[in-house]
Amino acid sequence: MSATGELEVFSALQKCRDGNEFDVNPAWYQHTDYTVYNLKRERIKHVFNTVGHYAEAPCLITLPSGEYLVQAQAQGYLRVTVPVVIEPGQTTRVHLDATWKPSTQSPKMQLVSTPSGYPVGWRPDPIKEIGVN
Repeated sequence: MSATGELEVFSALQKCRDGNEFDVNPAWYQHTDYTVYNLKRERIKHVFNTVGHYAEAPCLITLPSGEYLVQAQAQGYLRVTVPVVIEPGQTTRVHLDATWKPSTQSPKMQLVSTPSGYPVGWRPDPIKEIGVN
């Protein structure tokens, strides 16, 4: 089993354009940058959240397993700080762009949501949290 996991943050989308607003080139959207901190609020990494110039997909990064804080722009908010758990060999996804729709059969108590109500991800497994197998 790997001692690292991956993090993918779907931060708020921003409109991008080559040239100025009057240019005929079409605009595209990319996820905004974010910063990862440890629990002592020491900066671990600033992430330029794009995989290419015109790509909308967010960047996938690798981190040692553990607990972190992600500070990012969320849709409808300036900046939010979200706690995340990186598990070995797993990908943790944070959905801050208000477009993620979990299954309608998902238990609501397992979801983490913004104060305005849109879901951003899943709560950690409480059994794993307390170390019970």
